[in-house]
Amino acid sequence: MKKLFFTISFFAITVIAYAQSTTYVNGYTKSDGTNVQGHYKTTSDNTNTNNYSTRGNTNSYTGESGSKPRDYSSESRSYSADKNIQTGSKGGQYYINSNGNKTYVPKQ
Repeated sequence: MKKLFFTISFFAITVIAYAQSTTYVNGYTKSDGTNVQGHYKTTSDNTNTNNYSTRGNTNSYTGESGSKPRDYSSESRSYSADKNIQTGSKGGQYYINSNGNKTYVPKQ
């Protein structure tokens, strides 16, 4: 009986913790007419260590592996070496892409 209780408790806590770390983004249409399907993303928390797109992580909804380097890793230093990296007010690092938009990069 104790094993069953602990198993159910562990499962419930895991589900609650996992549910808090993801956010559903509704589908939308970009200004150029491209449709973007609704999808799940990790909840913003000013780090990229737990994002689906970070190397070493896997998106549990799509099965895709992340490819972006982790913050402060040796790979992040060369990730955007040819760009003028700026730091935002909340600590995020980005450069202005050819469309004039911010493209966030791993912290260096």
